[in-house]
Amino acid sequence: MDQRPLLIVDGDNLTHRAYHSTPKSVKNADGHPINAITGFFGMLSNVWSTETPRAIFVAWDTLGVPTYRHRLWPSYQEGRVFDPEIVEQLDALPEVCAAFAFGVAKAEGYEADDLMAAAAAAEVAAGGTCLLLTNDRDSYQLVSDDVTVLSPRRGVREMDRIGPPEVVERMGVLPEQVPDFKALAGDSSDRIPGARGIGPKSAAALLLRHGTLDGVLEAGVRPGEAELLLSFREVVRMRPDVPVALPPGPPDWRAGAERLREVGAGRLADRLEQLAVE
Repeated sequence: MDQRPLLIVDGDNLTHRAYHSTPKSVKNADGHPINAITGFFGMLSNVWSTETPRAIFVAWDTLGVPTYRHRLWPSYQEGRVFDPEIVEQLDALPEVCAAFAFGVAKAEGYEADDLMAAAAAAEVAAGGTCLLLTNDRDSYQLVSDDVTVLSPRRGVREMDRIGPPEVVERMGVLPEQVPDFKALAGDSSDRIPGARGIGPKSAAALLLRHGTLDGVLEAGVRPGEAELLLSFREVVRMRPDVPVALPPGPPDWRAGAERLREVGAGRLADRLEQLAVE
């Protein structure tokens, strides 16, 4: 097996970074916005050149379709509203990624998080290693000796590499304790309140003492909230039980560049096509 890592990309996360960092005036000849598309592939090609992975797998949310998380906690991610211009590009991007022969995964009822977890589990089971490109801390639960998170800070030219020691440094818990930590401490970005009166430091201290959320509850902490906290843990836990198909080899930069020309990003297409001969 190719010993280079599989690059697993949180497609929605990278698209939002691209959309907000690329001028909204970037449009094609028909007047359709392509700033997120051009920013996405510009950033991703930089990561490809820097990290030299064996292949690229991109996971996507299915917007507007409830998942099991909404059934567990109806307020999950409540109030998120996206500009129509980014929604249009999010709809187009999976097909453009497929033209590059990336692995592409999008499944109703699941989020990109779950598809990333499934891809990482499959790659590691096959004897490989993974790089996860995202700045979503939910991904820290997947970190291991074989799985590293690449967390962009400025574009993607400056990135933090998150392994097990960095998860402990940033959150005060082990990677496998991250769902328990978020259930206790909450996550405002996902509208998960956590346990009353327990913040990040208290949550980390409780898990250091008791090991797991189950151990915390068995110790008599917040007994009246036990069912709710266990539900929160299921909301934040990534589920790798969705089928995914991993890409067998590197991207087809020429075919992808041709698709980008059709989208209206000819200059970027010319640059990416050069990756086919490097």
